[in-house]
Amino acid sequence: MFNDKKSSKKGHMEAGKSQNRIGHGTVIEGDIKSKGGFRIDGTINGTLETPAKVVIGKDGAINGSLQCSNADIEGNFKGKLTVTGLLTLKSSAVIEGEVIISKLAVDPGATFNATCSMNTGVKNLSDSNKKGKSA
Repeated sequence: MFNDKKSSKKGHMEAGKSQNRIGHGTVIEGDIKSKGGFRIDGTINGTLETPAKVVIGKDGAINGSLQCSNADIEGNFKGKLTVTGLLTLKSSAVIEGEVIISKLAVDPGATFNATCSMNTGVKNLSDSNKKGKSA
């Protein structure tokens, strides 16, 4: 009796922590929104939005836009990439397009042909302090 209640709560709480997988050879055309993280070994042509982590494997690719909290990229990305936390580029990563991040880690050998903007909390606080002093 108690186990059923605990399992339903546990299942409900972990729904946002689920891991979605797009396998090698799979091509998805269109937009995806999910609360769970992603492991991409196939190809997405479109938009992927998640508040969780995204991993693009060596054979994985996204052509379009990606918005997530953290990303580890070993494969290819072309388009607009927005990461609110840490973007990690492995040595086999190839990035092209526009990148907006908070933190960046790049392994030697990664290809990074993109415009890059770093948005940090410190920068925003400094901007608000300047506005407050001039008023």
